[in-house]
Amino acid sequence: MKKKRLDIEYSYDFELLGVISSAKGYKLAWDINNRLGVRLVKQPDVIIQFNNNIMGTYAHFSHESPLNRLKLLRNKPNEADAAKNLLVPEFPHIDYVVSSQGADKFDINHLQDYLRSISSVELVAFIPLDTLKSKDYFIF
Repeated sequence: MKKKRLDIEYSYDFELLGVISSAKGYKLAWDINNRLGVRLVKQPDVIIQFNNNIMGTYAHFSHESPLNRLKLLRNKPNEADAAKNLLVPEFPHIDYVVSSQGADKFDINHLQDYLRSISSVELVAFIPLDTLKSKDYFIF
């Protein structure tokens, strides 16, 4: 019997920023809420299954409005996980990933400026999706 393979092409309609910060996730979310006037709320941890059948859980904060969605994800898995896989292994030095998507996306340059103005943020950098192998982890 012949096997058939289903190939799906995803639409990557989001932009990513890498954030280096020593702050805890809830503190960084609170700082972003105050700076941007959004409401990032703690969500259940995101569970990612990697190619080697290892699963990792990542802290996740989300803000959704009718026009856009803003997410803050921790790049490193929770301490209780046996997995040590990073969410974005191409950038091991970043602590958090900010995802912006929607019809009325936050302007990525303004978002970078706002994040840079937070005292607990050390560095903010744009993450190009075309060079990112792990971009499928952000489709949820």
